Amino acid sequence: MRSAKLYQYQLPMDSGVILRNQRLVTREGWIVELRDGEAVGFGEVAPLPEFSQETAEQAGQQAQQLLNAWVNGEALDYATALPSVAFGLSMAELELAGGLPAEGNYQVAPLCAGDPDDLVEELSKMSGDKIAKIKVGMYEAVRDGMVANMFIEAIPEIRLRLDANRKWTPLKAQQFAKYVKPEHRAGIAFLEEPCKTPADSLAFAAETGINIAWDETVRDEGFEVKAEPGVVAIVIKPTLVGSVQRCMELVEQAHDAKLTAVISSSMESSLGLNQLARFAAWQTPGVIPGLDTMQLFRAQLETPWPNCDLSVTGLSELEVVWQK
Repeated sequence: MRSAKLYQYQLPMDSGVILRNQRLVTREGWIVELRDGEAVGFGEVAPLPEFSQETAEQAGQQAQQLLNAWVNGEALDYATALPSVAFGLSMAELELAGGLPAEGNYQVAPLCAGDPDDLVEELSKMSGDKIAKIKVGMYEAVRDGMVANMFIEAIPEIRLRLDANRKWTPLKAQQFAKYVKPEHRAGIAFLEEPCKTPADSLAFAAETGINIAWDETVRDEGFEVKAEPGVVAIVIKPTLVGSVQRCMELVEQAHDAKLTAVISSSMESSLGLNQLARFAAWQTPGVIPGLDTMQLFRAQLETPWPNCDLSVTGLSELEVVWQK
């Protein structure tokens, strides 16, 4: 006997979280609960403002329609669903069927969200691979280059993941590279989307020897995973990409092309983040996922993130906006 619920959540964020052109004060989304007999599965539907094509309201409406179809025994077609809805519902179905392994990869690439000196101290204490992520493109390209160079000089074994979100012109990208010493450029694991167009990003990689990764390009219409000079990775943000099945296809294609696939968050709650950690351990073993976003929240949801002392809001405390 099938039944389903849709919960709505709002979680407070750190006051310093800025997404492109807006400050994110509250993270809003939906939690899907599927039940079939004794089995239960959860999924998170949480469009990311400024990045998702759909709003939370649109996602909630479509989620209700698809949940109604699911309860009535229909097979869901995720090809035409909104990305966040496709991911949340397909993840709930996967968990319901027992297909999502329990073990997760909770090793994160620390995100530099404040003072670079704090990150240097944190990395110096880390054992194993020293991988960190830094957002670039928010300030002057010259400053970003100097910060990257400083990290590599301070911790020679570091592997930086940088993310420019397509913010640079070719000139700005060159200004960045100018301040990263040639002998330090190998300390950059990859730079996500340095330029506004993929063609300019490929040219940047060829001219500087700095490896790049596709992020936004992965979600462009007609994108194909293929080996290209200077491209070493693709970043998969399931909430923005779509269904679990689509994400798994991208991982397989990346591996076939000898590229690294990195599972990354779109600021999901601790419930969704835990599922991403489990998905990453299963699909991309040995690769540190990009899941260090719990630090941007002021509260957790249902499933605590390891070693996080933020208060936890249970699903029982949320409003059930739809059930059948």
